[in-house]
Amino acid sequence: MNTTRLEMYKRLRDFFIPASILDEIFSHEEDFAVLNESWRELRLLKYKEDEIASQISKTIFKELDIEPDYQDEDEK
Repeated sequence: MNTTRLEMYKRLRDFFIPASILDEIFSHEEDFAVLNESWRELRLLKYKEDEIASQISKTIFKELDIEPDYQDEDEK
């Protein structure tokens, strides 16, 4: 299965990556290429799409030294 950019974006938003950070990643081809390659490698390791998004989101939070904002989830 080939995950499109929009599907990747939506899945990462599901794991609380701020839209501003994703917009930055997706607007720079070099950054997106790293994301896309990581996604592909995890898929080859038989990770499910949600597992991939979870692992990548954890990496993004760690690399940027920020915490997820669960506020929107609490308001539902």
